Amino acid sequence: MKKLVVRLVVLALVAVAVVYGAILLWTKVINKPEDELSTDDLSAALVDTTIATIATDAPATTDTVADGVSGLWVATSESTLGYRVKEVLGGVDTEGVGRTSAVDGSITIDGTVVVEGGFSVEVGSIKSDSSRRDGQFAGRIMDAATFPTASFVIARPIDFGTIPADGQQITVEATGDLTLRGTTKTVTFPLTAEYSNGRVGVFGNIPIVFAEYGIPNPSNQFVTTGDNGLLEFVLVFERD
Repeated sequence: MKKLVVRLVVLALVAVAVVYGAILLWTKVINKPEDELSTDDLSAALVDTTIATIATDAPATTDTVADGVSGLWVATSESTLGYRVKEVLGGVDTEGVGRTSAVDGSITIDGTVVVEGGFSVEVGSIKSDSSRRDGQFAGRIMDAATFPTASFVIARPIDFGTIPADGQQITVEATGDLTLRGTTKTVTFPLTAEYSNGRVGVFGNIPIVFAEYGIPNPSNQFVTTGDNGLLEFVLVFERD
């Protein structure tokens, strides 16, 4: 009898080890979460040799470049926006990541200042690598049927001080009104801009505390999460 109990305990431990190993292999190797968006992704999104930079017969100066970028710019399909949430699956630390390129947005530039602008996204268009997660996200968590759109609107002008040389980046603070699940909060965060190949790009990420927006904690019987996440984006704009 004692030997049988020992065998059962050993088999149980082996089973747990096998399950844990399978989860570890899945989350860290086979289905590793996408890397966090960065300024490198911003530069990569702006690479397009088919789009020429603004031409001028006069030597390029700060004033002529600023005049060249002044006006209305609209978001393109090269844009990426999504969420990132730390998860614990079967005792293994991983991340849930959902993204979309269906971003509507625009900015109006006057010289070196973004005087107004913002972006919006249909919540249901944000997809991850798991249909189960997507169903929870669009349903119980974000209630996309009631609150189909998430948005951000600049609250005050953003002055970059200068127009960066082609391919260079400038980081400043941006302040605006972020609306998630029908709740609007004013947020301030670092925003990095780049002007390259005749297009304007911006990169940023905004920490989100779920309770502040009335968002239920995403944890369920399969996955445990914290009480916060990250909204991350790389937006590419072309002249309207």
